[in-house]
Amino acid sequence: QVQLVESGGGSVQAGGSLRLTCVVSDSTNTHLWRAWFLQRPGQEREGLAALVTGTADTYYTDSVKGRFTIARDDSRNSVYLQMTSLKPEDTGMYYCAAATGMPSMSAWKWASNFHYWGQGTQVTVSS
Repeated sequence: QVQLVESGGGSVQAGGSLRLTCVVSDSTNTHLWRAWFLQRPGQEREGLAALVTGTADTYYTDSVKGRFTIARDDSRNSVYLQMTSLKPEDTGMYYCAAATGMPSMSAWKWASNFHYWGQGTQVTVSS
């Protein structure tokens, strides 16, 4: 059984920063892929960043490279998304997800490859 709970969302002005937290409970200890997704109203969920627990591997989509950082603290069972230089285009619902593996190197960007999701936390960036 896997449970994920996100927190840390809020409203900020463009150029500001936020840190999102995802607390992960994985009784099987097999869902090593952890990722953050953004869903805008009326849009499909898109992957922003991912990591693989037990390794140093991290992945980012082009739109957030240099601005967002994904990290983990195993002692706290937490995955973080540190967001800086926020833009209005970053507005939406942010979700944390977990999976056991990926069928290809780019598959982490697709929501269909993740089977466990948090409830989401809203981020609003104003001009």
